[in-house]
Amino acid sequence: MSGLPPTRVSFAEPENSLAKPLFDPAQLPIDAIAGEPPVAPERQTPAWLRERFAMERAWTPEGADEASMARAAPTPAAVLIALVQRAEGLTVLLTQRTAHLHDHAGQIAFPGGRAEPTDADAVDTALRETEEETGLHRRHIEVLGTLPLYHTGTGYAVTPVVALVAPPFTLKADPFEVAEIFEVPLAFLLDGAHHQRRSFALQERTRSFYTMPYGRHFIWGATAGMLRNLFHFLRA
Repeated sequence: MSGLPPTRVSFAEPENSLAKPLFDPAQLPIDAIAGEPPVAPERQTPAWLRERFAMERAWTPEGADEASMARAAPTPAAVLIALVQRAEGLTVLLTQRTAHLHDHAGQIAFPGGRAEPTDADAVDTALRETEEETGLHRRHIEVLGTLPLYHTGTGYAVTPVVALVAPPFTLKADPFEVAEIFEVPLAFLLDGAHHQRRSFALQERTRSFYTMPYGRHFIWGATAGMLRNLFHFLRA
């Protein structure tokens, strides 16, 4: 641990307005590195992932500080953790949200969004939202399974849907919601040496969150939290 007191942050809106924090998380000091060994390479293959999602094996999801700020009746949502099958290994498809959005503006996120009444289930939500935001058609997507609900401080109960994606495919970002689409090697994200803990003080309480900086992309908050749960699931 760094021994430094948490950075104190003030907000102009209520606590659950963490969708637009008035601070730069990348400028907060690193409190600690999680530091667990990386997931073994043989567990980062399509065949092994298919087997893992078919297994009944106990594991413990990691709690998130923002869950304590969750609303009593959260909005159902789903995201797609899309694992792209590249020749050099699996990558994770991510987006950067546009700066004008109300929720999580400018942040790195999985494609996804809130459920609609016409969606059959959370998987359908994730696939529909992914196509709307990135142009990735569901014919390229092999759904493996889901991870536990992730509750955000912004009022969502998010189902992470994990899937394999088979190239070649064409992407087209929705200019209203998505500023950029990019990929990060799965091996980088499944290494505890790249999982940082940072914190801030909000209304006399300390909140901690994970960050996973990759080049010029700063992955943090709910996206990093869901990646931590994928990490634990694959290590179990």
